Amino acid sequence: MTYTEKSLQCSDCGKSFPFTVEDQEFFASKGYTNEPKRCVACRSARRSERSGNDGGYRDRGPRQMHSVICGQCGVQTEVPFQPRGDKPVYCRDCYNKSR
Repeated sequence: MTYTEKSLQCSDCGKSFPFTVEDQEFFASKGYTNEPKRCVACRSARRSERSGNDGGYRDRGPRQMHSVICGQCGVQTEVPFQPRGDKPVYCRDCYNKSR
């Protein structure tokens, strides 16, 4: 398929932006059937809004660590989950050796 550069209008800011041949080829390779609605700047702003303080993964703060004794070597270590007690918990070194 042959592509030609198009000028589109951003649905957020209203400015015109180019939909280049390269962009069209990229969209086609990803299987996208719709043209972009937003210019690069507005897409970037929207992306950073969504990954910002919206309660997503990055907003959870530091992990709570739990102190345990390694089930293999006996060293005290911390793990990022609450052990249930029905299975042994290993320090990082012993866990990596068992993998």
